[in-house]
Amino acid sequence: MNMLLRKSKKQKTENKTDKITALRQALKQAETVVIGAGAGLSTAAGFTYSGERFHTYFQDFVEKYHFRDMYSGGFFSYETLNEHWAYWSRYIYINRYMNPPKPLYQELFRLVKDKDYFVITTNVDHCFQKAGFDKKRLYYTQGDYGLFQCSKPCHEETYDNAETICEMIKAQGWQMGADNRFYLPDGVTARMWIPDELIPRCPKCGEPMSMNLRADDTFVQDEGWYQAAGRYELFLERHQNAKVLFLELGVGYNTPAIIKFVFHRLTKNNRLSTYACINYGEAYAPAEIADRSIVINADAGEVIEALLRQA
Repeated sequence: MNMLLRKSKKQKTENKTDKITALRQALKQAETVVIGAGAGLSTAAGFTYSGERFHTYFQDFVEKYHFRDMYSGGFFSYETLNEHWAYWSRYIYINRYMNPPKPLYQELFRLVKDKDYFVITTNVDHCFQKAGFDKKRLYYTQGDYGLFQCSKPCHEETYDNAETICEMIKAQGWQMGADNRFYLPDGVTARMWIPDELIPRCPKCGEPMSMNLRADDTFVQDEGWYQAAGRYELFLERHQNAKVLFLELGVGYNTPAIIKFVFHRLTKNNRLSTYACINYGEAYAPAEIADRSIVINADAGEVIEALLRQA
C-alpha cells in the first residue's frame, strides 16, 4: 500500500477516535441532552427496508409486483383494500411491533438515562419507548406506525392498531412465535389479502382508516401529539441558557427544518451548548457554530458503541 495512503487512513481513524472522545467529554459535561433522531438511527439498529427482512416477509409481493424494497410496496396503489392491508399489516408489524435486530436504542438509553434528556424524532417506529425512554420525554413529529386515523379525516383522533394488525397477520396464514415474530408454518402459502371484516374503518364516518403518518395534509395531529409538542417546547425554553448537548443522530436533509436547522439555531443562540452531528455521508455543521460542533461521518451504531466502551 502506498505510504501516503496508509498515513491518510491512519489520520482519518485517529481523527474519528478523537472526535468520539470529544463527544464523550461533551456528553459527560452536559447538564442536558436533546436528542434529534432520523432514519439513519433505525437503519443502524438494523431496521433496513430491503434485503433479508424484506424478502422474508414480502417475497410473494416481490414475485407478483417486482417491488425492490418495502417503500415501493408502501406507495403502490393496490386494486383492493384487502390487498392493501395485507401488505401494510406486515409492514407495520415488523417495523413497529418487532424489535430491531440490534440493541442500539437500548445502548443509547444507557448513555443518557441519568441525564436530563428529551428526544425529538422523525422516526415512526416507536423504538425509543420500547427501549425504555420515558414517553413524556419523546416527541414523534411525523406520526406512529402503531396508530390508525380516519383517511378523510373527519375528526382529530387516532386509534391504537396492535390488536387489529395482529388479526390481519393471522388471517393471511402467518402465526405468531414466542419471540414476537411471525412465521409461516411448513407447507403454508401466505394469502395476499385480508377478509372484508378486518378492513379498518372510521368509527364516526365509516370511511377507510389510514396510517397516522405525515404524508400529506390529511395527517392528524391528535391530543397526544400536541401534548408532546408542548412538552418539547417547554423543555427547550427551560434549558435555553443551560449547558446543552444537541445530539443529532442519523438525520438527513429530507425534512431538515424539523431537527437539523432548529439544532443549528439553538446552538448558535446558546454559547454554553454543543452541537454533535453523527451521520454516515451527511455529517455537517455550519461555520457559525463550527467551534462548538462535533461532526462525525460514521454509522450512528458505531459511534454509540464506541462511547459505551469509553464509559
